[in-house]
Amino acid sequence: MPAPRDLRELLSLYESRGLLRRVRVPLSPVLEIPEVLRRVMRRGGPAVVFEEVRGFPGWRLVGNLFGTLDRIRLALGVEQLEEIGERLVSAAVRTPPMSLGEKLRSLRDALDLGRYMPRLVRRPRFEDEVVEGDRVDVERLPAVKQWPLEGGRYITFGQVYTVDPTTSVTNIGVYRVMLRGRDELVIHWQMHKRGRLAYASAAERGEPLPVAVVVGADPATMLTGVMPVPHPMDKLLFAGFMAGRGVDVYKLPNGVPVPAGAEVVLEGWVEPERLAPEGPFGDHWGYYDTPHEKFPVMRVERLWMRRSPFFVATVVGKPPLEDAAIGKAVERVFLPLLRVLLPEVVDLNLPEHGVFQGLAIVSIRKRYPGHGKKVLSALWGLAQLSLTKIIVVVDHDIDVHNIDQVMWAVSAHVDPQRDVIVLPNSHTDQLDPATPIPGYGSKLGIDATRKLPEEYGGREWPREVEPDPETVRRIDELWPSLGLD
Repeated sequence: MPAPRDLRELLSLYESRGLLRRVRVPLSPVLEIPEVLRRVMRRGGPAVVFEEVRGFPGWRLVGNLFGTLDRIRLALGVEQLEEIGERLVSAAVRTPPMSLGEKLRSLRDALDLGRYMPRLVRRPRFEDEVVEGDRVDVERLPAVKQWPLEGGRYITFGQVYTVDPTTSVTNIGVYRVMLRGRDELVIHWQMHKRGRLAYASAAERGEPLPVAVVVGADPATMLTGVMPVPHPMDKLLFAGFMAGRGVDVYKLPNGVPVPAGAEVVLEGWVEPERLAPEGPFGDHWGYYDTPHEKFPVMRVERLWMRRSPFFVATVVGKPPLEDAAIGKAVERVFLPLLRVLLPEVVDLNLPEHGVFQGLAIVSIRKRYPGHGKKVLSALWGLAQLSLTKIIVVVDHDIDVHNIDQVMWAVSAHVDPQRDVIVLPNSHTDQLDPATPIPGYGSKLGIDATRKLPEEYGGREWPREVEPDPETVRRIDELWPSLGLD
């Protein structure tokens, strides 16, 4: 089944499968709707459409769109999320053609790659209402306030579109966006994010950066916004790999391409060095992110909307919430690419209660002394995995998704002096509440693989206990008669 082309197709698909509920009781986006969404998310409940948003007539608010892996797979039209990573690997990693037949197949593959490219359209579906200039009022948006001590109302699942002025590469990022008066937004561009790079490139030129914030679109572009796509790959191209086809885009007057089927588009500019306070905000670590710096201000010059628009929101906090399922999707999508970069990798687990940048567990086929530490070093140099605070490496026969097996490997295979690495004075997740300086702290690596003689004082690793095979066969035969089931 192909991926839906816009949010409305997605909602219809969910409803036809019994995966969506509609709430007709008027509720406020300030605390009330977030409280409902948290309760639904924590029990693995359905997507929810709030038909009446109190204080915001004409709006409908959607939440928990991607709260389970089953819904994410359905939204992207795949049986397994690894299929998406395999599409990317197939396009990027090819054997050089030698014979004429191989060269013809290579040409066919190159043409096939074109089907993932974005397609420019002349008319978007979000031009039903266009508000410009002094008529712009972002306060009319049903943006949410999740937690009582937050500093304002937020767009929590908006995709921020930028085009890097140096490379012309389009980025899509899900960054929290705080409403600031009638026509201003504050974008929480963390120092390590691709959106911040585009902003820095424009600031170095002394130029304003054109920006668009999209709320509600096709699931491929919405989920691409949270994917740690390697720089400088264009995220609109990656969205094509996510959807299995090129996405339809419309180029705004400020030059930024956005999904043609979006529900709401805020078009504007970020002026160089124009900053404002942002927060507090209750983030995915489960704490309020205390304001410690100012962030870029976006001036909204044009607001585009579909008729009877849907506004998409999510809520974050202590897991498991919707971002837990989205994080697991990231894990599955990028596993095939990780295996290309590190062929020894067998599997990866970013545990939902490890808040993804707090803890990663990876299994490998170990071949030589120090192999576990080599993988630790490599992972700390890879894109968003470089922000992971704690990484545990285990052998290939340990199920990384079985925490009991992982704990056994850590307990039985680790000598702390030999197998634990503390990397001080390193870059970290800017939101990590444990670091003394935001974005700057330390990392912990644990090599929980079995040790080779070179790592074990010249001795062979002990043999694991295993039952006698003949006894196992005999007891299997007798088991039904023992009355122990």
